[in-house]
This record gives sequence, C-alpha cells and structure tokens, in this order.
Amino acid sequence: MASTLSEKIIGAHLGRSVKPGEIVITGVDVTALQDGTGPLALQQLEDLGLVRAENPEKTILFIDHAAPSPRKELSNAHMSLRGFAAKTGAVLSEINEGVCHQRLVESYASPGDILIGADSHTCTSGALAAFSTGMGSTDVGIGIATGKTWLKVPETLRVEITGKFNRGVYAKDLILSLIGDISADGATYMALEFSGPGAEAMTMSERFTLANMAVEAGAKTGLFASDEKTRGWLLEQGREECFQELKADEGAEYARTVEIDAGTLEPTISAPHTVDNTKTIGEAAGTKVDQVFIGTCTNGRIEDLRIAADILRGRRRNKDTRLIVTPASRSVYIQAASEGLLEVFAEAGALVTGPGCGACVGVHGGILGDGEVCLATQNRNFQGRMGNAEAFIYLGSPATAAATAIAGEIADPREYLR
Repeated sequence: MASTLSEKIIGAHLGRSVKPGEIVITGVDVTALQDGTGPLALQQLEDLGLVRAENPEKTILFIDHAAPSPRKELSNAHMSLRGFAAKTGAVLSEINEGVCHQRLVESYASPGDILIGADSHTCTSGALAAFSTGMGSTDVGIGIATGKTWLKVPETLRVEITGKFNRGVYAKDLILSLIGDISADGATYMALEFSGPGAEAMTMSERFTLANMAVEAGAKTGLFASDEKTRGWLLEQGREECFQELKADEGAEYARTVEIDAGTLEPTISAPHTVDNTKTIGEAAGTKVDQVFIGTCTNGRIEDLRIAADILRGRRRNKDTRLIVTPASRSVYIQAASEGLLEVFAEAGALVTGPGCGACVGVHGGILGDGEVCLATQNRNFQGRMGNAEAFIYLGSPATAAATAIAGEIADPREYLR
C-alpha cells in the first residue's frame, strides 16, 4: 500500500500500514513543553501521581515565552519546570537558549520521529520529515509519563511547488499566500505535505518557515521529505547520524493537491485580525506602522536576520517607528553577532533582545498600545496576540519588515534591495 509521508512515519512506529481516519496509539520519540502551557501539564501529572518521564533525555522543558520572567507568577511557573527536570532527569532549556521550535530543529528532532509538544507550532519540526504536532497540555503530559500518545491518522493535502522566487519574494510570502487561498481552516486536521521542484530547491530555513505556519491553515502537521539538504542541516548541528531518507511513496493517495508557482508570487502580508486576511504588498503599502518586530520561531533564524540586515545596513529606522529584533536561539544570536548583524541592527536604531519568543506572545518585550499598528515576522495576528486587543498586527517577511521599519509604513521590500 502506497503511503503519504505522514502515513509512512506513523506506520513505521506501528510496524504496519495505516490509513487516514484510523485512531492509533503509538510510541513517541520526543516530547516538549514550554513555560506557557507546561505548568498545566506538570500539575496534571502531579494530580495523577505520574511525576516521571519515560524518556527523560528526549523530554525537553523550554523556558522561552517569558524569558527572562517579567512577573513573579511566571517566575513561579518557571520554578515548576526546573523542579520537574531536577526530579525526572528531563532536559531543561533555560532562558536565553531560545524558542522551543528553533531549539527542537537544532538539537532534538530527526527524520522519522514522532514529536509532540504543548504548543501549536510544534509542527515546525516537520521540515525535518518528523511527524511533529501540537497537542493539549494533558495529552503531552501523558506522553511524557508513558512514552506513548494517541493520534488520528490525518488525510494529506499535497502542496506542489514549482518555479523560483523572484527577487524580494520569500517563503513567508508563499505560506501567507497559500493560507489566504485555502483559508485558515482549509487543512483542518490534515497533514500538509510540501513537494515538487520548488520545495526541493528550498533551504532548510525556508522549509522551517512553511512547516511552522501549517497550523495556521488548521493542519495537524507540515512535512517535507528528507534529502541532502536535511542531511546538511543535521551535519551543521553535529547530528548527521540522525539522518535517514524519507519521502512519500509513488502512487500515494492525497485528499487534495494545491499547485503553486513560486515565480508568480508577490510580497504578501496578512492584515488584522486573521492570518488568511491576505493582501499583496501593493494593496497594503502605505499603512502607517508604529512598531516592527523581526524574530520568532517563524522568521528569527540567521538567514532571516541576514535578509533584514542587508536592507537596513547604512539606513535608519523611521523616527516614529520602533524596531525590535529577537534572534530565535542562542546559536542564532552568537552567529549574528559574529557576522556583525547585531551591530547593523543597533546602528539602524533597533533594540536587539536576547533570544526567545519576545513580543510575539504579548507577555513582554514589546506590548503594543491602544490603536497601535505592528508589522511582525511572526505567525499569528489574532486580536490581542501581542498583548493588547486594541492594537493591530500585520504579518510579513523579514524583508518586508525591514523596509517597513525604514519607511515608517508598510513598504515594498523590492524598492529597498541592494
């Protein structure tokens, strides 16, 4: 029986073929909690008398959403994660280590894994051909204690990508355009499988961006086949031995196929207050912006910072527009510093913060005022997402963000490229 990529990964864990709609109980390779949702999971384990980790070396507790803590209540939540790690031997990713999803692809996720995390953007690791998905805190807690979880095998929506990006167009523009086309619930509880020559040509950074935002179309996971680029990424992280080649079988059945020619895309933004409220840059240009935020698990990698820095080098942010830059991990921060990118941002008038989720989740690091407008490289623009339900969030690529910071209004990045 020919299998899609998600069916192949789940089936390998069960030792048999699976089909969409089937409910299975399967072993889990990696489990992850973060400081926003993790304390609830740990409290559930405490109540159940299951304070243990079946695979402690692959149970990762991340302090990233409020890092460092801005309030005593969050400090207490951090203490619960540190205490669980001390009791069970689980791995603790402390403040300044970075966003959980970036840290997972750097250090923990591998092709063929089943990875569950108490955070919806856990699907990021699907770019490494891991069946990686977000679940509720209790489900992940049970996965930590038992090493198992339940899944409904998803149908698969295949995204066939052809063509090459034109200058000034990036993976972020593609995923925003796709979500705008199929809607925010167009792939509910499906696997998005990215394929075709355009997908194969993408860098790992671009693949991470697409997989990260699969959930914004309602998807259970977003997947790429593993190939030599996957191997190269794992080699850079010192984990080449984790590589295995994985791809869908010829003749696999898909619920639907969507075709995208990357060469037809323009810079794209999502307007308030939903991700599928997309517009081309021509339709959105000129909107005044009070704050620009570059970073997050979607676009806080070194490649993203390089794109933004190339536009900002030798230029200044608009005097009426704040600019915040937050690298996604300590590794990215160190590399950006060694390449002189942090200096470029500082000279452009940006505030460069330590690695973490930062302003994205609206806990600290750049909460908006009433009526203010932000252009961010994050994955969500829901009302209240950045800490104020009276504010307005637009989403765009790092290039669009950098151009906007200079102009003080949403701007076409192609006009600012060197």
